[in-house]
Amino acid sequence: MGFPVLETERLLLREIKAEDAQRLFINFSNPEVMKHYGSELMDDIEEARGLIHSFHIGYKEGKAIRWGLQLKNNNSLIGTVGFHAISTKNRRAEIGYELNQGYWGKGFAKEAILKVVEYGFEEMALKRIGAVVFLENKSSSELLLKLGFSKEGVLRDYMVQNGISYDTNVYSLLAHE
Repeated sequence: MGFPVLETERLLLREIKAEDAQRLFINFSNPEVMKHYGSELMDDIEEARGLIHSFHIGYKEGKAIRWGLQLKNNNSLIGTVGFHAISTKNRRAEIGYELNQGYWGKGFAKEAILKVVEYGFEEMALKRIGAVVFLENKSSSELLLKLGFSKEGVLRDYMVQNGISYDTNVYSLLAHE
């Protein structure tokens, strides 16, 4: 079975390919996009190629799945969404996402997350989907709450970015909710 392709009203969620490296680099080298992501800014396109390779390895090993977000009328990647820290035994995963700054505030993240959550519960038989969000990332926190996630609490000094430790909110959505 190949990589699962998902569709929403406006988006195609597909496998991230080598030719997406430039678009991925644009997002992962943008300080605004990466401000609350939890990793350092990319300095060159080779890092984007490495990230694509790690996405493929994670999927092959059953530890992660990351989709590229593409508008249906355009082949360019506008962001990514997916699961990491997949535990098949415990039937849980964490969701992560980022979107090109030019597409913020248009409902694309909501559309993509809804589809991926549906896939997680229905196709992967997950019981729990978690999300870890920097306290400062108000828009992501508000989006998760709108989508039905519950805030469980604060993880202190949970993420280090650029040498600084950050507290994060932890959210979850359960299959029966």
